[in-house]
Amino acid sequence: MASRSTAATGLTQWLLIAALIILADQFTKILVIGAFQLGDTRPVTGFFNLVRAHNYGAAFSFLHGASGWQRWFFLVLGIVAAGFIIWMLRRHGQQKLFAWALTLILGGALGNVIDRAVHGYVVDFIQVHAGGWYFPAFNIADAAISVGAALLIVDELRRVRRS
Repeated sequence: MASRSTAATGLTQWLLIAALIILADQFTKILVIGAFQLGDTRPVTGFFNLVRAHNYGAAFSFLHGASGWQRWFFLVLGIVAAGFIIWMLRRHGQQKLFAWALTLILGGALGNVIDRAVHGYVVDFIQVHAGGWYFPAFNIADAAISVGAALLIVDELRRVRRS
């Protein structure tokens, strides 16, 4: 019984962190929606702009130009992925690096799922550029997913090295 209680406490901790990521993501998107019109750009530094972009697709605007079915596909995919991640956190929440990776991905995925459900697209607003090259605009949720994915790779490399 104690192990279930410990697992539940660990899961709660990870879910609270994911909730903080979702709140930060949604708060920043609300600020951008209130301050920017679609397509507006404000330079912040020589390599960083704030913009307002709408992404109807997925990473790097994959399927952005599809006929609308992608909204529901990515919304369902995000919900299914979140369910799987929660299941994985319940089973492996004691593995700190792995759990951090999953938690970041969970928070980011649900942040973007909320956008798809509410707006029909994901609000992006961070634009990095250098030497005339512009990285596709992204948001806090996308950054969390990217860092989580990198941590998954590091965790797996560490696991392989130990065995």
